[in-house]
Amino acid sequence: MLRAGIVGLPNVGKSTLFNALVANAKATAANFPFCTIEPNVGVVAVPDERLNVLAKISTSAEIVPTRVEFVDIAGLVKGASQGEGLGNQFLANIREVDAIVHVVRCFENDDIIHVSGSVDPLRDIDVINLELVLADLGQVEKRLDRAKKQARGNKDIQLEVDTLEKLLPVLNEGKPARQVDLTDDEDLAVKALGLLTRKPIIYAANVSEDDLATGNEWVEQVRQLAANESAQVVVVSAQVESELIELPEEERADFLESLGVTEGGLKSLIRATYELLGLRTYFTTGPKETRAWTITAGMLAPQAAGVIHTDFERGFIRAETVAYTDLVTTGSMTAAKEKGLVRSEGKEYVVQEGDVLLFRFNV
Repeated sequence: MLRAGIVGLPNVGKSTLFNALVANAKATAANFPFCTIEPNVGVVAVPDERLNVLAKISTSAEIVPTRVEFVDIAGLVKGASQGEGLGNQFLANIREVDAIVHVVRCFENDDIIHVSGSVDPLRDIDVINLELVLADLGQVEKRLDRAKKQARGNKDIQLEVDTLEKLLPVLNEGKPARQVDLTDDEDLAVKALGLLTRKPIIYAANVSEDDLATGNEWVEQVRQLAANESAQVVVVSAQVESELIELPEEERADFLESLGVTEGGLKSLIRATYELLGLRTYFTTGPKETRAWTITAGMLAPQAAGVIHTDFERGFIRAETVAYTDLVTTGSMTAAKEKGLVRSEGKEYVVQEGDVLLFRFNV
């Protein structure tokens, strides 16, 4: 399951956003720092209208979406890498996630205290990013000293040493480790360290209701910074999200439309996360259930089958596949087969976004 950690300074709207995204989570949103002490974890279904369409075609008894786990990590402050604000504990929580959602305050509200006394998203981002860099720097230095002593005659550890020595000067400059181009082997050599600044990052610009559709000057500042980092930016309003969950499902679209937007923060964040991580979705469908599965871009059919069960990958014979749009256009698998739109693909087939698959395999 994809895990995304929500980070940011205290009082930027992290827990409010988390509560809204997860809906049934129990995080406390309050107007004082460190109201979140332990990381709150919530699992949400990935919204995908295609599931309902496929379930109707297959008259499925059940719909099973893919899921994303959001981890609300307590507010970081300056000095977190040295343990300030229980920083070491919180940084350890971040190491366990696949991507970081960095919530940045881009709204004015005199009733909500800012930990630094004023709204300045670039300053806030610098505070968090520097703490992550410092935490990584300390870890790289410590591991490098130990690895050098173990490297003699060990090619794997020597590769780790060489990789760490590539990362060290960049971290010393206060830059994130993701700015260093590493080979797949180099990346694997340091993967166990769980470097915070190697993780993909999405900046969630938290705005007022009035700025949700158009953004504001602060959002533009965040976008410019993100462009230089090859990061994603999603404009969200934690307050709007908290209002959305109070509305019946059928009224939410109208509410969003009245604000000038077409989708809520959950969809926006998940879409950005999938794009950033290079993820794709394929489907299986039948009378029993219609289900979505998450894979990485470029994954071959046997690997995609292995996401369902390792036996499927080991015993893979072929995959019967049809594009989602072709199946919907024809209205049934039988009709799609009659029109020659259902293909039999082998082990070298690269699964595409929206493929509807049926795997044939030997047990």
